[in-house]
Amino acid sequence: MRILHICPTDRLEAPIAPESLQYLGHHIDRRGADEITHAHRESLTADVVIADACLDLSLAPRIAEVLTARKVTAPIIVVLGEGGLATASAKWNVSDLILTTAGPAEVEARLRVARDRHLDAQRSAPPTGRQGWAGPTAAENRRLSGNRGFSGSRGSAGYAGGSGTNRTGRRRYGDDPWNADGEPLVVVTGTLRIDETAFTADLGGRSLDLTYREFALLKFFAMHPERVFTRDEILLAVWGEDYFGGTRTVDVHVRRLRAKLGKDLENAIHTVRNVGYRFSADSVTEPEDVKA
Repeated sequence: MRILHICPTDRLEAPIAPESLQYLGHHIDRRGADEITHAHRESLTADVVIADACLDLSLAPRIAEVLTARKVTAPIIVVLGEGGLATASAKWNVSDLILTTAGPAEVEARLRVARDRHLDAQRSAPPTGRQGWAGPTAAENRRLSGNRGFSGSRGSAGYAGGSGTNRTGRRRYGDDPWNADGEPLVVVTGTLRIDETAFTADLGGRSLDLTYREFALLKFFAMHPERVFTRDEILLAVWGEDYFGGTRTVDVHVRRLRAKLGKDLENAIHTVRNVGYRFSADSVTEPEDVKA
C-alpha cells in the first residue's frame, strides 16, 4: 500500500508517527506540510494519506483543504496524541483518527478500511467510461461496519465485473453466479480453483481434500489476496460471531491448510508477525517464486 505521510516540515527528521507504521512493510513517502502546496500532483499519488498532527494540531483542520486544492482524493487519517483527541471535529473532513501509540494491528486495520471505503465510494459513483466496476455488496458493507461477514466485493482485485483476466493472470468475473452474500460461487486464482457449488477445490488439477472449515478459510483468503487480517478478523469472517473459541483455532486450521496445499505452495499463506496472516495470490500463480 502506498502511504503519503505528511508532518510539520520541522519534524521530518523526527520518528514517524504512529511508530508501528514502519513495521508494516508499506511504501511510505514522507513529506513536510509546506512542501505539499508546491509538489507536483503526480508525486502525491497514494492509497492513504496520514497526517501527523501530534505536535502541530493546526495541521489537522487544514490538511483536507490543502489536499483537495491539489486534487488529491485519497482518504486522510490524522494521527493525534491523547490530548489532541479533545479537539477532534467532523469539520476536519478526514476519514479517521488514530493515536500515535496505536499498535501495528490497529494501524493496519484502519489503513485498509479507509482505503477500501474510499475505493467502494468510487466504484458506486456514476460510470465514467471505465468498464468492470460495481458498487460494494451488502456483505462488504457489513464487514466495513464491523458486523458479521467479510465477504468479497465484486470490485475487489481479481473479482471485477467483465470477462477475461487481469494483468496478473487471475480470472475476472462478469456473468459467473454469485451467492446471497454477494460472493462469487467460483473463485479462480492462478492454478487454484474453488467451486462453492460443488464444494470442491483443486490446485493445478489436483483435488484438495478439505474439511468444511478449511474450505471456507481457503476461499476467504483467495477472495482477499495481499490483504493482512488479524486472527480475530479471520475468526469473525470464517467462524462467525457466534463462535466463542479462541484464536488459536485459526493457527491450527492455517497449519492444516498449508499442509494440504503442498510444500510448493504452503507459503502462499504468509504469517505477518504480531498481526495475523496474508494470502499471496502470486504464490499460487507462480509457485517457482516460492521455491527461489
